[in-house]
Amino acid sequence: MEKGGRSKNFSEDYRHEIQPKDRYNIAYTVHFILGLGNLLPWNALITAIDYFGYLYPTKHIDKVFSIAYMGSSLPVLLLLIGCRSNWFSHKERHLSFRFRMNIGLFMFLLTLMTPPIIDWCGVSTSSSYYVIVGAVVVCGLADGLIGGSLIGFAGELPERYMQAVFAGTASSGVLVSVLRIITKASLPQNPKGLQTSSYLYFLVSTSLMLGCIICCNLLNRLPVIQYHIAHKKEISASLSPSTGPIKFWVVAKKLKFSALGVLFIYTVTLSIFPGFITENFQSKSLRDWYPVVLITVYNVSDLFGKSLPSIFIPKSIGKVAWACLFGRVLFYPLFTACLHGPRWLRSEVPEMILISLFGLSNGYLTSVLMILAPKSVSVVEAEIAGIVMALFLGFGLVLGSVVGWIWVI
Repeated sequence: MEKGGRSKNFSEDYRHEIQPKDRYNIAYTVHFILGLGNLLPWNALITAIDYFGYLYPTKHIDKVFSIAYMGSSLPVLLLLIGCRSNWFSHKERHLSFRFRMNIGLFMFLLTLMTPPIIDWCGVSTSSSYYVIVGAVVVCGLADGLIGGSLIGFAGELPERYMQAVFAGTASSGVLVSVLRIITKASLPQNPKGLQTSSYLYFLVSTSLMLGCIICCNLLNRLPVIQYHIAHKKEISASLSPSTGPIKFWVVAKKLKFSALGVLFIYTVTLSIFPGFITENFQSKSLRDWYPVVLITVYNVSDLFGKSLPSIFIPKSIGKVAWACLFGRVLFYPLFTACLHGPRWLRSEVPEMILISLFGLSNGYLTSVLMILAPKSVSVVEAEIAGIVMALFLGFGLVLGSVVGWIWVI
């Protein structure tokens, strides 16, 4: 490969190659399922707000969960940045990816099994609360491990696989919301029925995670993935040894607009969803169903937004970043109006419409930035670029959780 080839973007490096077909879209589907599994435990925890709210009525469950989860995922992402900034051989990188994914998925399994197990064991409410928060911390650690690894890996592949990952993350919210509604509606609306529905809910979620583990170990056996891995190995081998390790800050500087854009998106998102929405919006007719319905509305619109990049992706990252800044900040006065504004705004329909727009913009802007960023650098920097974006997304999640905790309107 010519020296100047290192500056070419991902699509240019592949332009003249004959690639194997993704038969039956299996590789796309596997990335979709892994993306679904990446956020399934978190969505399972926050969507069971009715159950945890019943167990711990004096606790700010959503806000505590957000800080515990997001705060624990950041150190893992920082560790990944340190590891991936070194010049590993391709084989080491390949084995490391599978190892990290499997460890993280088994940690997710442990998290999902914790609520029913401690209930079966008869742990007291005061003690079980700290066990549940500890499980959320473990879930956050696993998210940092899986999210950084999966986004970094997908960053080296054609853009459709990154879109599949983020469509999967959005689908996890929809799937979990539907699952929660079915389990809740199928049993009596009393404490015993709530407990039984929660058991079923977490057990089904655990079964889905087992499917994700199978898909993870299938991924690198697919011919189309093997082709891209081999191609990346050839490019890395062609580079001069004097090139040295890929520096995190060099890649981050190239992605400053994308990274700051995704940070701002999730600062706004987590400062409003789920804590502000589930604690402040109430419905006399829907009662304890209302938080579940609102979370479902958000997740469905987020999925739709994350699916739109398969139809249209803007070419300019700068314009998308500015849209993240000015478009998302408008939601603060809009949500304030729904809480304190005219009576017609303080009702279910306006609140659901606003939440739909909130989820739609979150999904679309996130996917576009996460797809475009790794393609704006050279192939050998693509994995680091993916992890950089995951890191700034994590910073946004933590900052948004903190703002959501102190934001009282």
